[in-house]
Amino acid sequence: MRDLKGSGLTDRLSAAAEAKAALLAKLKPKPTVTDPLFAERAAMKAAELDDVRAARAVEKADAKQAAADKIAAAEAVIAADEQAQLDDKRGARKERKQLSKAEAKAKRDARYAARKAR
Repeated sequence: MRDLKGSGLTDRLSAAAEAKAALLAKLKPKPTVTDPLFAERAAMKAAELDDVRAARAVEKADAKQAAADKIAAAEAVIAADEQAQLDDKRGARKERKQLSKAEAKAKRDARYAARKAR
């Protein structure tokens, strides 16, 4: 057992105050170490973010251009098909006109020959 004879009220109060101060010192937050490269890290992070954004913008522009090219190619195919149909239609009409002209000429020649034969 401890010897309590020599301890008075003030000794016990001071011991309790020291113990409480020791507990509070243990709970006190420690000073933090500040990062010396904090500003540089922020700049590096901003630069990296700009690079990522630029890459995404390029990808988005490429995708948009590819879609536009695909639409243009489809429109070109449709236009070429329409032009081919129109050319076929014109060609058929020219043939019909040529045949009707030839038939008309043949009829005229036949009438002329019939008139001459009389």
